[in-house]
Amino acid sequence: MSDAVVQWIEEIQGLKQHLAELQKERDAAHEKEANWRKLYSTEAKQRRTEARLAQEEIERLQAEIAQLQTKGRGGNLNSLEAGAKVEQEIAGLETREKLKQKLAEVIQERDRLAEALKTEQEKHAQTRKSLTGVIGETIDQLAKVKGSKNEGLQMKEQV
Repeated sequence: MSDAVVQWIEEIQGLKQHLAELQKERDAAHEKEANWRKLYSTEAKQRRTEARLAQEEIERLQAEIAQLQTKGRGGNLNSLEAGAKVEQEIAGLETREKLKQKLAEVIQERDRLAEALKTEQEKHAQTRKSLTGVIGETIDQLAKVKGSKNEGLQMKEQV
């Protein structure tokens, strides 16, 4: 064989090897992207669950405050069970001062839960931003790998 043919064969083998490496890199990038997407989904689901639970707790406490306020004005409670529970608690609160103290505790708990919800929402937004950035970087890497693959194929076609 002539030197030119040998050189072309070696170059073709080199391109094949380079193409195989690029395909491995692409596959690794795909796996990395899938992993990040899974992590993001898990984190988002957890944040939504935590936010929902915190919101339910806030609503429960607000309803309890409303019931206490309604009961204090002589109104009727919506639920007999909740009414009985509130009446037991109120019976333990013998003075107006104790009632005010309990109301203040409930309001503080509501405020604490609202702050916790706000913090979780901020954490979720930060996590989302971080994961979105990582996904963007992964997509950019995939585009580079794809571009390199296309260049390798064009060189192969020229041969």
